[in-house]
Amino acid sequence: MAKELQELGFEIGRYKVRTLMKKLNLKVKIKTKYKITTDSKHNQPIAANILNRKFNVSTVNKVWTTDITYVWTNQGWLYLAIVVDLYSRQIIGWSVQDNMRSQLCLDALAMAWHCRLPAHGIIHHSDRGSQYASEEYRNQLKSYGMIQSMSRKGNCWDNSPTERVFRTLKSEWLHRFNFQTKDDARQAIWDYITYYNSERRHSALNYQTPMEFERVHQLKKAS
Repeated sequence: MAKELQELGFEIGRYKVRTLMKKLNLKVKIKTKYKITTDSKHNQPIAANILNRKFNVSTVNKVWTTDITYVWTNQGWLYLAIVVDLYSRQIIGWSVQDNMRSQLCLDALAMAWHCRLPAHGIIHHSDRGSQYASEEYRNQLKSYGMIQSMSRKGNCWDNSPTERVFRTLKSEWLHRFNFQTKDDARQAIWDYITYYNSERRHSALNYQTPMEFERVHQLKKAS
């Protein structure tokens, strides 16, 4: 909040902001508990944990992470898969469907790939879910020239940056709504992803937005 106000031209520090927020009874969104949704009880091959929690990445299109979450509506469950460029924490691919079969993840991956058209050699990290371990998904990674990496069994911290995106999405945005329809939820997800990439400041990025952080990277690279 302090950084946002400073960018708007106000001379203000974090302690003053904290005092004003307390006076105005403004509070941050409450975090929700983590819930395991990964189906790792399958006989598909498991990739090694190549990423090994090395979350500080030096350039774009070097490490992509991915995961699935769920959203309740009065018409039933929706499932969201995202692909994140770990360098900038930007959401570069996503898919929302009525089920969490492999196609959900394949569509998110395809969106990311067509958006970036990266060179071969990207580390692609996920949990051990059956969607990511499926033959179809592994073959798609191979066709894109990506190196598959998977978290250790039952260890959400091995993919914590992606988990944090979902936690932020839900606590800051989705949990304030009671979605009547799945289309309403889809629109809310789209709105937040747009906001997250272009406007939401990230502490891990020196309080820049993901898109701003990448633009700065490109300018440094060009110079």
